[in-house]
Amino acid sequence: MRQHQEILNVQAPGAGLHPITDVIEKVVRTSGITTGLCQVFVPHTSASLLIQENADPSARRDLERWFDRLAPGDDILYTHTSEGEDDMPAHLKAALTSVSELIPVTGGRLGLGTWQGLYLFEHRRRAPRRRLIVHVWGE
Repeated sequence: MRQHQEILNVQAPGAGLHPITDVIEKVVRTSGITTGLCQVFVPHTSASLLIQENADPSARRDLERWFDRLAPGDDILYTHTSEGEDDMPAHLKAALTSVSELIPVTGGRLGLGTWQGLYLFEHRRRAPRRRLIVHVWGE
């Protein structure tokens, strides 16, 4: 079994779902692994990863709006506000999603479905640079 790991730095333009499938596919190709697994991990508490619809941008917008309704930025009950009014909603959104995704590698590519894409789900309006740890292993 072979392993390959890369740490990527990603700068999202702001809050929302930002496609990263192509960037992760490049890491898989570089690894030379044709059959195995690819794990993507974002070591942050106010960003997450999501596998979701990749064909129609309206699906992303609807998801973003739904999460905004679920964790609104103006809730007066939040006590964690020292990093800005969007910080606690960002933590809530990250808690409801995932900071890690495990995707099969088949034929040297991510084994995503036809309409699936991998997204960095940035929850802060002024997005800091995010690290992604990408680990690929297999044959």
